[in-house]
Amino acid sequence: MSVANIRGPSFQPPSGAPASLVKSDRLKARLHAAGWHLLVSCVVAALSAALVFGLWYPGAFRHMAGGQGLFILVVSVDVVLGPLLTLVAYDIAKGWPHLRRDLAVIAALQLAGLAYGLHTVYVVRPVAIAFEFTRFRVVSAGDVFTPELLAAPPEYQRLPLTGPWTLAVRPAEAGSERTKAIEMGLKGVDTSQRPGFWRPYTEARSEALAAARPLMTLLNREAGRRAELEKILADAGVDPATARFLPVMARGDWSVVLDATGNIATYLPADGFK
Repeated sequence: MSVANIRGPSFQPPSGAPASLVKSDRLKARLHAAGWHLLVSCVVAALSAALVFGLWYPGAFRHMAGGQGLFILVVSVDVVLGPLLTLVAYDIAKGWPHLRRDLAVIAALQLAGLAYGLHTVYVVRPVAIAFEFTRFRVVSAGDVFTPELLAAPPEYQRLPLTGPWTLAVRPAEAGSERTKAIEMGLKGVDTSQRPGFWRPYTEARSEALAAARPLMTLLNREAGRRAELEKILADAGVDPATARFLPVMARGDWSVVLDATGNIATYLPADGFK
C-alpha cells in the first residue's frame, strides 16, 4: 500500500510529500509516544518503590531480605519492555481504532507483569527479625509455617504489612515438643519460622544482651571499613563504647546492633559470626 492511499484520522500526509519526510514524521510520532510511555512507567515504578521500601522492606531490610535486587530486576524489565513495545507498535498510519487496541494490549501486558512482580516481592517480604538465643534471623513471609499461625500469641496471628516485627523465639519444651522441633528442623523449618514459638522481644532483651559481644570488637576487626560503619552508627545515634552486637541470618553479612537496654539500635553490613 502506498503512502498516498493510507487513510486514517491521525495520518493525512500532504499531497506529493516525499516518502523520506513521511517516514521521519512517523518515527518522530513513535519516539514521542514511547517517551510518554516511559515517563508514565517511571512514575508508576516510583509509586511502587514507595510501597515496597516504605512498607514491606523498610530501612536495611531492603538489603537483608533481598528486596532491593528483586524489585529492581522486576521493575527494570517492566519499565523498559513497555516503552519498547510502544516504539515498535505505534504507527500513525494504522489509524486510531487499530492503534488504540495495540496500546491497550501493551498496557495490559505491562500491568500484568508489574502485578506479578509486586506479588513476588510481597510473598517474600520480611515479616520478622527474630532473636534465636545466640543470633537474629530475618524471617520472610514465605518462610513462615502458616499452619501454626493460630498457635502464636494473638498479636502475631496475622503477618504484618507494614514492616517486620521484632520478636524472640522461646525454647522447645522437653518431651514431644522438643522431638517435633528437631524433626521439623531436619526438614528445614526452624523454630523462628514456627509462630507457635514466637514471643515478644521484650521478654528476651536481657538474654540478647547477655549473648551479645561488645561492638568495639566488630569495629576493630573491620578496621578497613571502620569509617563507613562508624558513619552508620553516628546516623543512628549509637555510642560504640556501650553498644553490643549479634550476628544475623540474612541475605549477605549483617549484624544487629543493640543499645545498652537491649533494644535494636541499627544494623551493620558486617559479618557478626566471625
